[in-house]
Amino acid sequence: MFKKLLSSIGIGAATVDTKLAKAQYVQGETVEGIVDIRGGSIEQHIDEIYLALVTTYLREIDDKKHEEKAVLARYKVSGSLTIGPNETKTIPFQFALPYDVPVTLGSSRVWLQTGLDIKMALDPQDRDHLAIEPHPLVAAFLEAARQLGFRLHHVQCEQAPRYWQRRLPFVQEFEFKPASGPFKGCLDELEAIFFLSENSVEVLLEIDRKARGLSGLFAEALDMDETFVRFTYGTGDIPALPQLLADAIQKYS
Repeated sequence: MFKKLLSSIGIGAATVDTKLAKAQYVQGETVEGIVDIRGGSIEQHIDEIYLALVTTYLREIDDKKHEEKAVLARYKVSGSLTIGPNETKTIPFQFALPYDVPVTLGSSRVWLQTGLDIKMALDPQDRDHLAIEPHPLVAAFLEAARQLGFRLHHVQCEQAPRYWQRRLPFVQEFEFKPASGPFKGCLDELEAIFFLSENSVEVLLEIDRKARGLSGLFAEALDMDETFVRFTYGTGDIPALPQLLADAIQKYS
């Protein structure tokens, strides 16, 4: 009885360790690995073993920004099982990363949190950080922006207005500054948000024009110097992407 009570408050409990085949992935790629479970000092029944894909984003409350956690997806690794004292079990898993998983640039972080659901017990958890590289379609945009003289300045996940939200309550913003090329002196910055699917990506561009004269300064003060542009491209459009992007910016700057 005493041992059961200790177990229910997490003393002598099972431990869990997730091991990934690799640490670096591309948006949408399949993740493979194993979960190692080691029993504690007594036998325990585990209701479920799960993996949660987690990130953080900034949410504005009363004009202050607070960091919030968001579960991007949850994956069931195993159903109920019993683990004996000091027994070890290894369970393989694989799952596809969602296309809207944030790229781990700037302040963005993504990790897998492994847990055991044990009735009336403190859940042992294990956290493994992932490096998420841009999908080839997003990488092509970053390269096109670089060719036009833009420098990637800042990447951050922020709460999105309802009309921008898709599956998640936030979007990842990529902020560029014109360091050289045709748009230096014309724009203050360029921001891009990507809505990615398997074969195409919809881009929401925020083009922040540089203030010119008194009317420009007035527009800047009222945030009227910003223009939003949407366009979609696929794999076949990548060779022409620098020109497509330049035309979109030129039209509204």
